[in-house]
Amino acid sequence: MCLIALAYKAHPRYPFILAANRDEFLDRPAEPAHFWKDAPDILAGRDKRAGGTWLGISRTGRFAAITNYREMRMNFPAGPSRGLLVREALEHGIDPKSTKGYAGFNLIYGTLDGLRYHNNIEGTDETLKPGIHGLSNHFLDTPWPKVVKAKQGMKQLLKRPDAELPNALFRLLADDAIAQDNQLPDTGLPVEMERAASSIFINSPGYGTRCSTVVLVNADGKAYVEERSWPGGGQVVQEFRTGPIRIGLRDQQDT
Repeated sequence: MCLIALAYKAHPRYPFILAANRDEFLDRPAEPAHFWKDAPDILAGRDKRAGGTWLGISRTGRFAAITNYREMRMNFPAGPSRGLLVREALEHGIDPKSTKGYAGFNLIYGTLDGLRYHNNIEGTDETLKPGIHGLSNHFLDTPWPKVVKAKQGMKQLLKRPDAELPNALFRLLADDAIAQDNQLPDTGLPVEMERAASSIFINSPGYGTRCSTVVLVNADGKAYVEERSWPGGGQVVQEFRTGPIRIGLRDQQDT
């Protein structure tokens, strides 16, 4: 993923509301969201190159989503695919002490009623506090323009009637406005690439938003999941929707 907006324990009916865009090279093959045959409790898209995923939820009450940490002046190890960590987190949790061998990343993971935030740059692993959070390619809640806009949009959407939330969240994820140059982060990319990556929805040659995902889970453990897949021009080519599915909500420690 390259943008996650999350309302966590911040809504009276839905303790978990997620809107997320996956940005990736357009030629990297992937499968849309589905329940995996080799792990039937996992609902996620799948990277066909390495076998992992960028975001998923499980029938056992776990969630995980990853973003790359972008700093072009740092040397990261080649390491295994970071998407494999998402599967690991969905199945049984991760060992935060064993993630240094991966290229830089951020991970939101854990049970839906006990989420955690981890990155392997600073070695942070902490309980996710209730509230509205945003994550792109720096640390949690770093005020990049797209993160600030997504969090503000999420805050406003929480005032909407429940039935309007899914479509309103997708409209938020479709915002392709470019940030002003004086607001751009400096991650070592050429400025034209920083501009292209500054919008919530990215549409650039060879790279862009591949899919948008909305997840709502109510206090009874019923989840609504919808994913819309996009080609470069922004037209929906595939849509996955399920709901409600029963998610097991229970307090348990990650190992």
